[in-house]
Amino acid sequence: MGIADVIPGVSGGTIAFITGIYHRLIHAISHIKLELLTSLLKLDFKRFKSLLSKVDLKFLIPLAIGILISILTFARLITSLMSNYPSFTFAFFFGLILASALIMKKEVKKINFEKSLFFIFGFLIAYLLSSTTSLFSTHSLPFILIAGSLAICAMLLPGISGAFILLLLGQYQYILQALHEFNLKVILTFILGAIIGLITFSKIIDYFIENHKYFTFAFLIGLMIGSLKVLLKNIQSNYFLSAIFAIIGFIIVIGINKYSK
Repeated sequence: MGIADVIPGVSGGTIAFITGIYHRLIHAISHIKLELLTSLLKLDFKRFKSLLSKVDLKFLIPLAIGILISILTFARLITSLMSNYPSFTFAFFFGLILASALIMKKEVKKINFEKSLFFIFGFLIAYLLSSTTSLFSTHSLPFILIAGSLAICAMLLPGISGAFILLLLGQYQYILQALHEFNLKVILTFILGAIIGLITFSKIIDYFIENHKYFTFAFLIGLMIGSLKVLLKNIQSNYFLSAIFAIIGFIIVIGINKYSK
């Protein structure tokens, strides 16, 4: 998930889905409350312990450590691959996302008019976002906070890349540079925004998955298919080898899905 979140056009949420942990991830994050922080600041340890016991820490802690390590370790490698082998890199993830969408389609079961509307809505959102160029260039801390919150919301959704949202907001290269230089002020501001986004947005997704599962998945499939435009735009040479990398990505996802079950 950490590696995917570094790449514009690829969502960590997609990786969570194909490895079979997506629903548990959303459900676990939705149980994290801001009251945890306030009770800790008030030194109300009894209340803090009670709230913490409701959080799936055995799942979230190793996952968070894995994401953090991979972002710090692979950020430079992934940006290098994107710079030197963009067609192969994006083709590989094209295959990955296409296979993920096909796997998610099984969750929707029978297609009807209402589900089709949700699919079209998701597709249009991702497609229109992928057609938009960078909107901002300011790097003020308040804007970094907002960018962190929006990016993490996108990371939770299969099909919308948090890295792409940062690219759209003009913060992608700046955040990567901050990671390379270990700029704590920028990194901590971004993390704070991400925490705020996680706690609020995860509850919305969890509600829709619990109460409107099929419509939610139809919407997410639309997001994933619509986001493929970002990847296609970056496949600009050696189409035969690119197609091979896309097939490899497709086969890996199918294999991971079967293994995760």
